[in-house]
Amino acid sequence: MTHARVVGTGSYLPSGLLTNADLEKLVDTTDQWIVERTGIRERHVAAQGELTSDLAAHAARRALDAAGVVPASVDLIVVATTTPDRVFPGTACIVQAKLGIANACAAFDIQAVCSGFIYALATATNFIKARQARTALVIGAETLTRITDYGDRGNCILWGDGAGAVVLAASDAPGVISTHLHADGRYEALLYTDGGPSSGSPDAGPKVRMQGNAVFKMAVNTLDAIVDETLAANGLAKTDVDWLVPHQANIRIIQATAKKLGMGMERVVLTVDRHGNTSAASIPLALDTAVRDGRIRPGQTLLMEAFGGGFTWGSALVRY
Repeated sequence: MTHARVVGTGSYLPSGLLTNADLEKLVDTTDQWIVERTGIRERHVAAQGELTSDLAAHAARRALDAAGVVPASVDLIVVATTTPDRVFPGTACIVQAKLGIANACAAFDIQAVCSGFIYALATATNFIKARQARTALVIGAETLTRITDYGDRGNCILWGDGAGAVVLAASDAPGVISTHLHADGRYEALLYTDGGPSSGSPDAGPKVRMQGNAVFKMAVNTLDAIVDETLAANGLAKTDVDWLVPHQANIRIIQATAKKLGMGMERVVLTVDRHGNTSAASIPLALDTAVRDGRIRPGQTLLMEAFGGGFTWGSALVRY
């Protein structure tokens, strides 16, 4: 049986910083209020003219270098993003060109908001299992600050820009053990952008709108359930998971999921304090951080999970 295995990780953060002190000058908020409710201290901001595809290409190059894979070997590119460069062509096609991949490999985008990377990882994994690809680039990349309303004090504190990537390769040994995907569109009104090509956009462009308390409650409940689902599907106990690599949305949601696993925070990869919520980029950013600093080691079992607008949610159990 052919498996998909993570053989390289990479990430990229723009150099611009937006700290809580900066936000205190924009809206009625304080550093203490933000940290207590979200755990976020700063977030990165893409420079003028720096596009989602630029962030994605930087992260992809670092993942390819880590894997020792040349771009020409890639036969599938999947980019998870809510903030594409254009309506079309897909950001994945633009990244393909920026990486100089000329082998006409498949390339497309996935839009599942904060769950996007899990959806993309599941998609690429199944391409490899079906032997329709042997080497895949899976990227989460966002420029969320471009769709943030900096007059909305409860919302603008959350979002940051960044990109993360993994290289998946066909392997005889298990890697991505299982993926679990869900969605429920009945909750659209709780987390959305207020415009789009078919509905018409405000002059200033679409902005993120969110009912924070309702989203928080739904996130905690669905992530609790998907932890149980993932472990049961694989016949595992909570103690079999070495690391939780969660979507970096809010420290309280992450703490609730860790508690569900009976896991101390020392076994949770946490980057939300430095990156904010980077949506589809947050899990691969966190993964790359922990791989490069030596916390995550070959042979360990990782649980990745995310919840986002749609609502969408998902998990991946991975042997690194």
